[in-house]
Amino acid sequence: MALSVQEMSDRFEIQDMLYRYADIIDRKAVDELNDIFTPDAHIDYSAFGGSVGDRSSTLEFLKQALPAFSASQHLNANVQITVDGDEGSGRVMCFNPMEMPLGEEKQVFMLGLWYVDTYRRTPAGWCISSRKEEKSWVFNVPDFMSL
Repeated sequence: MALSVQEMSDRFEIQDMLYRYADIIDRKAVDELNDIFTPDAHIDYSAFGGSVGDRSSTLEFLKQALPAFSASQHLNANVQITVDGDEGSGRVMCFNPMEMPLGEEKQVFMLGLWYVDTYRRTPAGWCISSRKEEKSWVFNVPDFMSL
């Protein structure tokens, strides 16, 4: 099935927005997520013990949680996007190595997950209107995290 120029443009715009999300998280620039999530977005990070809620409560959670990690890389792949007019959905694989100081040492661990998303075209561009993490696997997580 051939894609129209509009469908290709929409998919590229959504993909670029997804990569911006990962960069924002890794830079811990949480306030920039206001440009990624719609004001009425529902975000579910519970697969790894995180928050579930609206954009405001999620940003507050991230401001508290992200400083615990000295480094992270959210690597997105296998991006599957479907667009229908001004709405869309997606499933995005994320490989997420993270580093956390534990006393005088640092522990590197890895998370494998999927983001299951819905998207909405807004006057400012495509945004995430819902995001749910699905756990795939974990490696070497600190004992206290027991994921």
